[in-house]
Amino acid sequence: MTKNNVTADEDARASAVLLDTGNLVLRSPNGTVIWQSFDHPTDTILPGMRFLLSYKGRVMGRLVAWKGPDDPSVGDFSFGLDPDLGMQIVTWHGAKLYCRISVWNGASVSGGTYPGNSSSVVYQTIVNTGDRFYLMYSISDDSPYARIMLDYTGTMSLLTWNSYSSSWIATSERPSGGYGVYGSCGPFGYSDFTGATPTCQCLDGFEPDPMNSSRVCRRVEALKCGSKNHFLRLSGMKVPDRFLHIRNRSFDQCAAECSRNCSCTAYAYANLSSAGTLGDQTRCLVWTGELVDTWKTNNYGENLYIRLGDSPAVHKNSNLVKILPPVVACLLLLTCIALVWKWVRRKKEIKKKLMLRYLSASSELGGKNSDFPFVSFEDIVAATDNFSDSNMLGMGGFGKVYKGILEDDKEVAIKRLGSGSGQGIEEFRNEVTLIAKLQHRNLVRLLSCCIHDDEKLLIYEYMPNKSLDSFLFGIFRLLISCCTKFSMLTIKFFFSDSERICMMTNNLFY
Repeated sequence: MTKNNVTADEDARASAVLLDTGNLVLRSPNGTVIWQSFDHPTDTILPGMRFLLSYKGRVMGRLVAWKGPDDPSVGDFSFGLDPDLGMQIVTWHGAKLYCRISVWNGASVSGGTYPGNSSSVVYQTIVNTGDRFYLMYSISDDSPYARIMLDYTGTMSLLTWNSYSSSWIATSERPSGGYGVYGSCGPFGYSDFTGATPTCQCLDGFEPDPMNSSRVCRRVEALKCGSKNHFLRLSGMKVPDRFLHIRNRSFDQCAAECSRNCSCTAYAYANLSSAGTLGDQTRCLVWTGELVDTWKTNNYGENLYIRLGDSPAVHKNSNLVKILPPVVACLLLLTCIALVWKWVRRKKEIKKKLMLRYLSASSELGGKNSDFPFVSFEDIVAATDNFSDSNMLGMGGFGKVYKGILEDDKEVAIKRLGSGSGQGIEEFRNEVTLIAKLQHRNLVRLLSCCIHDDEKLLIYEYMPNKSLDSFLFGIFRLLISCCTKFSMLTIKFFFSDSERICMMTNNLFY
């Protein structure tokens, strides 16, 4: 009985459970959550954690970094919702604004996706339920462990677990290498995170100030109040700081608010997913004066409309000036390539015409076979490996014969007339004409020829089994050898018989 009572008392106690998500939950005996660690974050946000930014318009949660890499006490950097504007998430260094992470544009998934290890994806979501405004991260099913952490240097990092090195790898960081720190690229400049490494750029319609060595951008053309200015749309931008939120405006009304105000330099508009504590589902932001702390990223952003002093046509021309030089350079390169190709082809045509002129005196070849093929001297040099001795098939008084392989992998025999062969253009033409006219299956076929300066070459079909004369001369030599041996045997036999005859004669006399 006593043992049963103890068991019942133990069952009536609260329990603490560490869930697979990393959330430490304290539950009452009936299962109600009394307390959970996800409601009291320190410097880390885990997937599935709802980091509460505000509740009924009052700022709530805040991440606080460690004081040092090995000192978990309260540090100088913190992260949360900007209480002045209530629409942007920022990092502070003490009481000073250090980095603006994002501005709410009403999208349910405003942060887009971030690549992690292998094919894993991490989603950033900002949700407004009406009275609650919170930030949440989630990961795909095949993703490794991931977490968002504010470190002691003030950097917000997306970390994913690498099982190979058994360590956390930073997949995304803000700020990064000094870029993204509040106002780091100066007025009318922006931190460009779209490339392999971040850089500072001037907004379209602005250029670096040559009179100022620091990061300062100036307008290409000054604004003139009363003149007809225009607005240029920049996409993928994190909107600047120091905006004025105008409520209950449509897109056209928001654009008109900025257009009729000469001091308005830019505007941005978004439809919110819910009214929430803001009171309406529209978000019209306008800026006057300088545009400070703007970003451009691949993962998230929105359209920013900036006022420019030039007309749209002039601005298009300025963009054309940026685009035109590389286009002209490409066209010039292609033109040069075409001219070189045309020059090489023209050179070959001239050589061919020159050869035809040399051979045109023969009506049989120049008239009837005006399309007689010619091979360039460069191709012959390449085919014979620069007339290598290893490719030489034979030689005689006329010159040397080489084996060659042309571009189409066709084996040929190339007859190179020597300077001492005594053959001139006339003899060369006659030989080409004669062999070109003689076409028979048992005769070697002339394929083409070449004349290059003092060089005169004939290209024949290659016979791997040698020509008929080699077989005829071989048979002839064999016959001579056989006849010689037979003659010697006959003479020997004759002398042997003579000796017998002489011996017989002597016997008779005796």
